[in-house]
Formats: sequence, structure tokens, C-alpha cells
Amino acid sequence: MNLIVNEIFYSLQGEGGRMGEASVFVRLAGCNLRCDFCDTSFESGTKMSLEEILEKISAYPCRWIIWTGGEPTLQLTDEIISFFREKSYRQAIESNGTRPVSPLLDYAVCSPKGNYASVREMNPSVDEIRLPVRAGDTLPSREELPVASVYYVSPVFTENPQETAANIAWCVDYVKCHPLWRLSLQMHKLIGIA
Repeated sequence: MNLIVNEIFYSLQGEGGRMGEASVFVRLAGCNLRCDFCDTSFESGTKMSLEEILEKISAYPCRWIIWTGGEPTLQLTDEIISFFREKSYRQAIESNGTRPVSPLLDYAVCSPKGNYASVREMNPSVDEIRLPVRAGDTLPSREELPVASVYYVSPVFTENPQETAANIAWCVDYVKCHPLWRLSLQMHKLIGIA
């Protein structure tokens, strides 16, 4: 089995419920959406066998893999998840929710970009919802989304500091008005790590 891998790196989870935890990120190439605010270059990649990926991630002391992309469900299968589980890795995914997320994963983050009814149908429950938000966005209700342990609004960071500040302020106000939601900032961008 092979995966098309955009990059593998070791860092801290920068946002959401696992923020601050050491993790090995395996960014898979390809996505089925074209979000205009996406800050990730995921189009290209290198074909790697599971053994090659294992060799690369074995250099790091942590036992958490975060499958990210692009959209990792385009490539990730239960067989691949089981391979790394057998090697004693815990695994999380960051998905847009347009395809089913495997129940074999230890932690599932769904970051829907619209089509909320379809996302909920594909993934009735996940560990975490993380909505990327710009100032003035109309957000879905929690009932329109998959059932989750925690719901986050995550302000979109842009090249324009004033726009980013406006997005953050809007999210802060949103959480204050809707206290069942939480704020998730992209810590990795704030402190300048990958």
C-alpha cells in the first residue's frame, strides 16, 4: 500500500481540543474542496509505502499521528489505520467531513466548509467540530452539524493583520453570545511554529 504524502513533520498540535500536544503530522496530498482561505499547499506529493512512512515517523518520540491534508479521507483506509495501530500509534484526523471518517481513529476533527446536512449524514458524530470563520459569516446551528464533544469557532488567519484581528474579534463576540461554542486560535501561527 502507498500513500501520496505532501509532507511529514513533528510539531505541537496548534489548535482545538488537543492543542499543545506533541504530534507527528502526515499531510496527505489532494482535496475535494477548493476553499479560498486554505493556507496549505497540498496538491503535490511523493508516493510512500506504509513502511517508508513508519521509518520516517519512528524518528520522533511521540506516538500520535495526525492525518491531515488536503482531505485525508481521500486516501486513508481502515487497513492503513490498522497498520499504524499495530505499531502502537494513536491516530487523529482533520477532515472536512465530506467523506466518512473511520471509527478506528482515536480522535476525529471535522472542519466542515458548508453542506452541513451532508457532512452530518456522512459523519453523525466526531470528537470535535472546528469551523473556520471570517467576520460576518453565517454559522450553522450545532444541530445542523455532527454530534461532537466540543464545538469550536476558529478565526481565519490571513496575510492582512487587520482582517485577521477582525476575524478573531468576531469569533470572541460569537462565543460570548453562544457560550456552548469555544474559541480555537491557531497557536502555531501565533508562536511561529510549523
